Amino acid sequence: MIFVTLGTQDKHFPRLLEAVEKLNLKEKIIAQTGSTDFKSNKMEIHKFLSQDEFNKYMKEARIVITHAGVGTIIYGLTIHKTMIVAPRLKKYGEHVNDHQLQILETFSKDGYIIPLNDFSTLNEKIDEAKTFKPKDFISNNKNFVEKLDNEIIKLTKKK
Repeated sequence: MIFVTLGTQDKHFPRLLEAVEKLNLKEKIIAQTGSTDFKSNKMEIHKFLSQDEFNKYMKEARIVITHAGVGTIIYGLTIHKTMIVAPRLKKYGEHVNDHQLQILETFSKDGYIIPLNDFSTLNEKIDEAKTFKPKDFISNNKNFVEKLDNEIIKLTKKK
């Protein structure tokens, strides 16, 4: 099963769903479309899912196709999912800026995800996913918290 998720914000992303719709797969495709209205004969569409349903589909999926949302990417990595990730772009009115390009670049250069910049290559990306093994995700939270603690200590010593 392939799980497609667009997140739950008020940002539309029909471009990704249209690319998935063009695929000629025999595999079941389940999509959580959020605020994007989309009709399909190929995908089982859910506007919103409960957290339990979302987690279930993420865990069951062979491949996750998603927007470049950090929360979805990190969750997918923690459960060792192969993810094809596409950025929402400002020029299409999909987001207010192109920060998802930066997210995509960071996670793809480190070997965590398969980037999808050109939607016409989605078939090839799905083929690539058959052998792709995402790098194990190691959180940077400990380092971040240590740096934050040090900054707080510096600020309190100045008083």
